[in-house]
Amino acid sequence: MPDVRPAGVTVRLYLVFMSLARPLIRWILYRRLLRGKEHPDRWREKLGFATQSRPSGKLIWLHAVGLGEVMALRGIIEKLSRLDANLSFLVTSSTRQSAEVFAKNLPPKTVHQFLPIDAPPYVRRFLTHWTPNLAVWSEQDLWPGLAYHTDQQSIPQALINARMNQAAYSGRKLVRPVYADLLRRFFLISAQDDQTAELIKSLGALGDVRVDGSIKPLAKAVTTDIEDHAQLNAATQDRFVWLVAPSHPEDEAIAFATHQRLVKRDPAALLVVVPRYVDRGQAIVQTAKQMGFHVTQRTREQVINAHTQIYVADTLGEVGYWYGRARLCLLGGSFSAIEGHNPWEAVQLGCAVTHGPRVANFARDYSMLDALGGAIRVSDADALLAVIAQDRAADITRSQGQAVDQMTKAFDKLAQSLYAAIE
Repeated sequence: MPDVRPAGVTVRLYLVFMSLARPLIRWILYRRLLRGKEHPDRWREKLGFATQSRPSGKLIWLHAVGLGEVMALRGIIEKLSRLDANLSFLVTSSTRQSAEVFAKNLPPKTVHQFLPIDAPPYVRRFLTHWTPNLAVWSEQDLWPGLAYHTDQQSIPQALINARMNQAAYSGRKLVRPVYADLLRRFFLISAQDDQTAELIKSLGALGDVRVDGSIKPLAKAVTTDIEDHAQLNAATQDRFVWLVAPSHPEDEAIAFATHQRLVKRDPAALLVVVPRYVDRGQAIVQTAKQMGFHVTQRTREQVINAHTQIYVADTLGEVGYWYGRARLCLLGGSFSAIEGHNPWEAVQLGCAVTHGPRVANFARDYSMLDALGGAIRVSDADALLAVIAQDRAADITRSQGQAVDQMTKAFDKLAQSLYAAIE
């Protein structure tokens, strides 16, 4: 059993504030429900009311905030299940989209609930029902009340897949006593990279912070919910299809400049744009048309035809289909302050990865992929066109398998360390 630590002054003040704020919390939650931002049948989970029974036996609770982070948990769940087939898992997240997509990709012996809002009565209600044997937090979504009350029940806690850049650290440093209180309640902290490990230590973590990398290579490709895949397959048959996703304006500028030259070499070439924010679809269409492209748009129910040069796939839940369909992808966020998006979903679906120079969010991942030939860094449209013209996609995808094997084997020790806490 872990040592139970009392709350520091700042955390005690936080707990009092959150307890007094319950009327406001319920009002905000109700407003979100009316606007469709909360699940109509499950919103009370955020008040700690469970909508499913606790599985019998040992239960591991894992939490991540959003869709990508939650989907990544499937890989570590699989490794823990291999250590003990009798384990059950509770996964919590905060967003409605994460719950809906995760439900379609649910691992065996796993249930999902929304994370309770961090007020003491809601947290105690949640913990009393689920009584997990181990709590595993992923990435950056840490809550003082939940960590404190979990610790008070002598439930061991671990932080995995931690990621923090300098900007995030600067914000957290302002409330360092809270983070120091939180971090000292974890028996294990695993960071994605060396910078994160050092910043976590600076916030007050005790002992070593191990560096294991991102857990995202562990997770299998997601199930896509595209219903018209047969029509899309037929419309893109015998065409060179490439992709920019999840895209931002800076990525699209590089992709459009590349495609202008590519269609002169291959008039049938098709560029698919999957924007990071789907409400940008119309703006992307306008920009592409101004550059002289023939464009069709998903949300306007326009179908790909022989004249389509750019297809704007601006609906949720289809990026997985296009990773699997496209020959090559320009990973978005890598030409701007976004500093890159996760490359592993594309890798898992066999899409050759190229990316720009700005990938600080996944620096270790891209460094490994680049070193093994599983991704290629490009600086501009000329470099990207050269990769396409030289038909390097097949070589890239062959090398990606080696990168995945190398990353996944590294997490066997992490899974064993987590499991040791409940043996």
